[in-house]
Parts: sequence; structure tokens; C-alpha cells
Amino acid sequence: MPELHVESQAHVTPEMPSPGNSGPLHEIVVPECEEPREGPVIAVVDVDGLLLNTDFAGLGSAGENPVSLFRERLDAIACNPCVRGVVLRINSPGGGVTATDIMWHDLTVFKQRTHLPVVACLLDVGAGGAYYLATAADQIVAHPTTITGGIGVILNTYNLQDALQQFNVLAAPIKSGDKIDLASPTKAMDAQQKKLLQSMADEFHDRFRDIVARGRPEANIDDKTLLDGRVFTASEALNRKLIDTIGYLDDAVQMARQMGHAHHAQVVLYHRSRDWARSPYSTTPNIPAGISTLPISLPGYDRSRLPGFLYMWEPEPTMEKMSGK
Repeated sequence: MPELHVESQAHVTPEMPSPGNSGPLHEIVVPECEEPREGPVIAVVDVDGLLLNTDFAGLGSAGENPVSLFRERLDAIACNPCVRGVVLRINSPGGGVTATDIMWHDLTVFKQRTHLPVVACLLDVGAGGAYYLATAADQIVAHPTTITGGIGVILNTYNLQDALQQFNVLAAPIKSGDKIDLASPTKAMDAQQKKLLQSMADEFHDRFRDIVARGRPEANIDDKTLLDGRVFTASEALNRKLIDTIGYLDDAVQMARQMGHAHHAQVVLYHRSRDWARSPYSTTPNIPAGISTLPISLPGYDRSRLPGFLYMWEPEPTMEKMSGK
């Protein structure tokens, strides 16, 4: 049989994800079918995924620094005289202690500066630092199936000494200061080292407690079960006064309209030009890089890239470095 020769001259151009910060924020009216018109608007601000004060970069990562983007959105809203209210749409298990505290502070200052009503709407998860942020809102609405709470602090530490020995790797640090390698994964911690870290966690937990007491004065903060890090369903959170009502995103938008005395206000989101929004549920990607070179994800092996103390509901420790969901 004759041989068949096939030549292909196709050119394949690999496409890499474009950087998130590819231009200024744009005000996008949703739903997409509506035409922009002059008049009052309600701004929806999406807060999704892992809340860390870092730029997400690398293979498999997507999105921007959520702390920086949050501040940029608040500044854009503050400059728009047509905004009558803000809906903070939250879907996050929390994040770094400092990152979430910065976001809470920025929202508090924003409210003082603009006097705009802010309604927090919790979707799948609004726990840990995400709930910490929500307490700065005037009202908190939770979806009927929301998981919220998680009022606690965690610092994941690992003892990889035996695992490293399997690869003939021995730690040989040269140090000045006995505690400079506190929580190093290359050795076990003694009781004094654990006590030092525990005191830090307790201090951050006390701050979380004070924030809840300030933002949710009707909640019984003397109830130890409220502050032991457990999460709650929306109905239980309502009983414990952690939220104000159970509803949907549309209910939160309508509440913001009523509070802003703008019953027919359009809904807008602030996204980049390449980050188009077609409904109020549209999100900006927020996924840290999958940085491990191991075929499986083992907690602690990428410790140098992990955050420190966390306000985060964390049923699985590799969530620190994997998807923000």
C-alpha cells in the first residue's frame, strides 16, 4: 500500500493567564442586558477564596492580592457619588490574621468616610477572618445553607524531623538567639516554645473576640461555645445573633436599596476590563499557586510559603496553599 504523508504547519501559541492587575477597575452594570443609566447604584463587592496579603503568582494560580483589590474597590466606590449602598458578598473560609484585620479596618474607615450602608451577604462559607470582616457591616445576611462562625485562631506547625531523615536530610542551623527558629518543622517543639506560640494565638483570639463584641453587641460573647472556633449553620448563627437574617443575595441587595433610600438602584460590580461580570455572583479568581513539586499534597513540606497565624476555618490543613475555596 502507498505510504501516506501528512504535514502539519499549524502554529500553536501557548496562552498564559494574564496578570490580574491589567488596568483600572470598571463599573459593570448587572444583569448584562441592562443599559447603564444615570441614577443611584448599589455596589456589590466580591470577597472570595483565601484572604492573604500577597500577590498570587505561578503555575496554576489566578487572581490578585485580595487585600489590595478590596481597598481599590472601596476607593473606587467612595469616588462615585451615585453609590447609595454596598453589598459585601463573601464566600471565604478566612485567611491571615493581619490580612483580614487590614480589610476590616479599611471597611470601617470606608463607612466612616462615606456614611454608606454596608450589607454583608454570606454565601457557601463566611467563617474565620471572613466573618471577622463581616462584623464591620451594618447588617449580615446569610444564605440558608451558609457555614459561618469559626471564631478562633490557628497556626499550623509540623514536625518533619523523621520524614527528612528518610531522605538523609539533617538540619544544621547556625543561629544566635535560642528562639529564632521557633516552630521550625525540622525539630520537635518543647513545652516552653509551645507556650510562647500559644500566648500569641490567645492574644489574636482576644482581638477576634473584641471585634465580635463591637460589631455584634447582641451576641453572647461570654458563651464559650461561641468562641471556641466551631462553625454554625445559618439558623444556629441567627439564634446566636451572629447574623441578622437568613436570605439570598437578592435580599441583601434589596436591603441595601432600602437603607440607601434608592429602591430602584441598579446593581454594579467593580472588575478589571478582562474580568467581566455578567451577574451579581460573578467573582474575581482568587487561587494561590499550587507550588508543591510532590505528586501528593503533604502539609508542611512547603512551610516557607505558608502564612502564619490564621483566622480561618480549616478542616484540612493543605487549604493554606491550595484553592481558596
